[in-house]
Amino acid sequence: MTVREAVAELVRDFRANGRIVIVGASLAGLRAAETLREEGFTGPLTVIGDEPYEPYDRPPLSKQVLKGWVPADHTTLPRMREVEADWRLGVAATGLDRTTRQVLLADGERIPYDRLLIATGTRARQWPNPAEAALHGVHTIRTRDDAAQLQKELAESPSRVLVIGAGFIGSEVASVCRELDIPVTVVERGAAPLVGALGGVIGEIAAQMQRDHGVDLRCGLGVSALEGDSAGHVRSARLSDGATVDADVVVASLGSIRNVEWLEGSGLAAGVWGVGCDAGGRAFDINGVVTDSVYVAGDVARAPHVLYEYQFLAMEHWDNAVLGAEVAAHNMVNLEPHYYPHLLLPGFWSGQFGVNIKSVGVPPFGEEIVFTQGSVEKRCFAAAYGHRGRTVAAVAFDQGKWLEYYGDLIQRSAPFPPPPPGWDRPTDMKPMPAEFPERGAPGAVPDVVLTGHDPSERRAEFRPRRR
Repeated sequence: MTVREAVAELVRDFRANGRIVIVGASLAGLRAAETLREEGFTGPLTVIGDEPYEPYDRPPLSKQVLKGWVPADHTTLPRMREVEADWRLGVAATGLDRTTRQVLLADGERIPYDRLLIATGTRARQWPNPAEAALHGVHTIRTRDDAAQLQKELAESPSRVLVIGAGFIGSEVASVCRELDIPVTVVERGAAPLVGALGGVIGEIAAQMQRDHGVDLRCGLGVSALEGDSAGHVRSARLSDGATVDADVVVASLGSIRNVEWLEGSGLAAGVWGVGCDAGGRAFDINGVVTDSVYVAGDVARAPHVLYEYQFLAMEHWDNAVLGAEVAAHNMVNLEPHYYPHLLLPGFWSGQFGVNIKSVGVPPFGEEIVFTQGSVEKRCFAAAYGHRGRTVAAVAFDQGKWLEYYGDLIQRSAPFPPPPPGWDRPTDMKPMPAEFPERGAPGAVPDVVLTGHDPSERRAEFRPRRR
């Protein structure tokens, strides 16, 4: 038997008899399971999820569901094919034993694996005061249940909604409130809405857009405390400047936390920005050594990207979850030289205040921005971001048709400023500072995080060898 034949036999044997476990029963977990079956894997497949529901779509939760257009329980993701898996829903993974290759569950069960995919995603950051967070009317929005409860309260026409945080989710919630003719106050610790993701120049445009639609927007402030009545319902909030805002619904949109606590003690490069992995989804251990049996996909993954100086990117994007899961699943049932890289060019979209906002690339990687098309005054424009003389990202307000053009420029490391594709060029096309806040600034949490080259936020601990 030749070496090539031996390798092919190993692959066939694993596809027939290997045991694969996926921890995370959301978008990435489902698409990975489907891809495994599409790739010919017929062995035992277990999918573990802490929520009791089948995988569902999250983007509609802060848009169509809150508006009342779609019930929260009608967001189940379509199945591309039958996956024939053992679904363990409603039970969380609590630990990982890489020595025995077992996943530990909250109910005490231990699930063995030959290869493991970590797709545990993120959860909403809760309001930090537990007593205040427990007040009726205080919400976060991440899960189906979150959206259903908030939609119910919005439908009862509250006197005012307070949104804490003006990132994408917070801004979308504020937009829904105005569409429902509900008074809304937005408190943002940063200088402007969306400043962490798109920079201060675009943030000022977003701020004016909110105010034009009747949002009481207060930037550069925090919320000191939430106050409730004798029945335990939130009624007001004290701000850091001493002011008080009366509100009977509060939405804390404070960013997300990656679900990595269950990996404590596993020896993986798991930290605040997720689990470090290579471009093929293979997880790193805390020393930066790639593993052979553990893979990562979705919001919890952080991998180096060739277009961004091999810095590790952690992306909370829908297409990152899908394509990352497909790449990881393919690589789980193949060997070199048949591995695929996951080199997605990040992209997102958000609908708010009647404007479709889209972006491609990694805006926070850029230092400069230039408006290349359209009109800022009409909020119908495109702008590109530059880093050291090359184009690294673009954003569009109601001009999403041009993002394919900018995406091609980014992939070719085209010069900055780029040549605009359309005829509707603004009069001033001079690059200017994009005004991104310093890393770690309050309220500045982008949806794509540049996490640096270090595979782990924690440092490996080297101890002297015992004699």
